[in-house]
Amino acid sequence: MKKKIAILSLHLGYGGVEKAIVSLANSLAKTQKYDIEIVSIYKLYEKPAFDINEEVKVTYLLPSRLNPNRKEWKEALHNLKLIQLGKESLKSLNILYKRRKNMVNYIKNTKADVIISTRVFLNELLSEYGRDDTLKIGWEHNHYHDDMKYATDVIRSAKNLDYFVLVSNGLQKFYHKKMRSYKCKCVYIPNAIESIPKTKSPLTSEHLISVGRLSKEKGYLDLLKIYLDLKNKKCRWHLDIVGDGSERKKLEDFIKNNNLENDVTLHGFKNSKEIEKLMQKSSIYVMTSYTESFGIVLLEAMSNGLPCIAFDSAEGAKEVITSGRDGYLIKHRNFKAMEKKILDLTKDIETRKELGKNGRRKVKGYISDNICSSWEKIIERK
Repeated sequence: MKKKIAILSLHLGYGGVEKAIVSLANSLAKTQKYDIEIVSIYKLYEKPAFDINEEVKVTYLLPSRLNPNRKEWKEALHNLKLIQLGKESLKSLNILYKRRKNMVNYIKNTKADVIISTRVFLNELLSEYGRDDTLKIGWEHNHYHDDMKYATDVIRSAKNLDYFVLVSNGLQKFYHKKMRSYKCKCVYIPNAIESIPKTKSPLTSEHLISVGRLSKEKGYLDLLKIYLDLKNKKCRWHLDIVGDGSERKKLEDFIKNNNLENDVTLHGFKNSKEIEKLMQKSSIYVMTSYTESFGIVLLEAMSNGLPCIAFDSAEGAKEVITSGRDGYLIKHRNFKAMEKKILDLTKDIETRKELGKNGRRKVKGYISDNICSSWEKIIERK
């Protein structure tokens, strides 16, 4: 009989964590050794943002009418609509109560042999309510980024699990040191990409690209400031930004106020195939994140043959980029150094090709089939 594996998810919308969850589920399903179920609390969209293998069962614990109402709550507060604020507050409390209740019921009653949790609060519920005969695995995707309160919360949530999977070497070493007195074993398993495209960018198009959630920690306002300086230095390359999020209005305002409408395109959310096409029409990938646990998008850019430039404040970028070989890491969020490196690369196609070739070679080690074997070792307790 096949082992059943359940992966607990907050939602299956757009996001790096959600993409990693789907990738792992697809890879495990491909082995034909396991029955895989993704258990998502919220149903944000009619179908998941990323393609899921038809062999993977998807279960939603809450109906779409009970999706998070943070936006509506904030609007009511901002506009001082007190009656509406009261209603949204009660709705929010009801949602939080039901998400906990339904997840606890699932954990208590599932026949899964292995449960993988992907958030701190899910670690806590799995620790408290998981059966003794269930293999309990936590999977941490966020970097604590010198926030020791967050790191302490993570440790507290995971200490009673069987395994704790970290997506970077640095995180594994950090948590292993902090948790050595607990039974939980800290393991490093990087995130993966499902495949390498057969074709790659010729690196001749005058386009920069960046992909990610438009949120403050991704630093897209910084990217626009850097791009504006590049334009003032007569750089004529176009900037494509793919993704959506809470910072979009600020980015739109910056673009409009600085007359960049013809120079910058905000594409919004795109699926994997659309992103691949945009990357293959680009020649340099730029990341301006303040923090990244791993930076799987860098692997995707490299798989399309793009040289990558990132600030080293994005800890995960240091796991992926070998500076000077397949891209560049810019220290101390130095805008001028970032601008110079981008400008140099726009003028040097041979260096772009060399960096891109090395990056494409590197990502072969991150193919999901290879990474999946590391997961199988802990699933089988080898």
